[in-house]
Amino acid sequence: MRFALFVLTVLVLASTPVLAQTISGPARVIDGDTIDISGQRVRLHGIDAPEKAQTCRIEGVPWVCGVAAWGELVQLVAGQDVTCDTRDIDRYGRTVAVCTADGEDINAAMVAQGWALAYRQFSVDYVAQEGEAREARRGLWAGEFIPPWEWRRGDRLAARPAASPVNQEQNIADGRDNAPGQCLIKGNISSRGERIYHVPGGASYSRTRISPTKGERFFCSEAEAEAAGWRASQR
Repeated sequence: MRFALFVLTVLVLASTPVLAQTISGPARVIDGDTIDISGQRVRLHGIDAPEKAQTCRIEGVPWVCGVAAWGELVQLVAGQDVTCDTRDIDRYGRTVAVCTADGEDINAAMVAQGWALAYRQFSVDYVAQEGEAREARRGLWAGEFIPPWEWRRGDRLAARPAASPVNQEQNIADGRDNAPGQCLIKGNISSRGERIYHVPGGASYSRTRISPTKGERFFCSEAEAEAAGWRASQR
């Protein structure tokens, strides 16, 4: 009887996947809530970021918020080893983990900066950070968006009516009428001549006005702005 129980225990243990407790190394960012470390896909625990193709809206203007969330995570892990403590394995076989870079919880940072939401279906660990981001109107909270889990089900922002003549005049005054397609990064020149770019959702984005006659312009990506000699806003 004891031998039979021993054999049964061994068989159960052998058939149960063993979770790696810690994964560490340089990370490649897949999207706003997923990274890859040495070929192992890691889904950030307790958060949900917009999909890369997902668009949101600020001041009535659509922008690719999924790419912005991806870019934020790229900056959080750039040049650093990332350490991930496993919490689970999801249905796609990905490791679900809490990850840190330079001692900072990057799951929490993504939610606190407004680039991801607390994924309450699976965890309430980051609800407080979400509340702070919403109150400060950071990241996605600066405008309108569909929660990522609803977007994946097919929900989309309702279409808006065409801009009124008054709003169109304001767009022209802002220089936004010259923005090609989804190129919504604002390249501003400060009073001291500094070339600074602002991304949608940034603290100064909504109040930054672009004047092409002063040499200011819109960019389609942060890489394009930096290549042209602009630096990222520190706010």
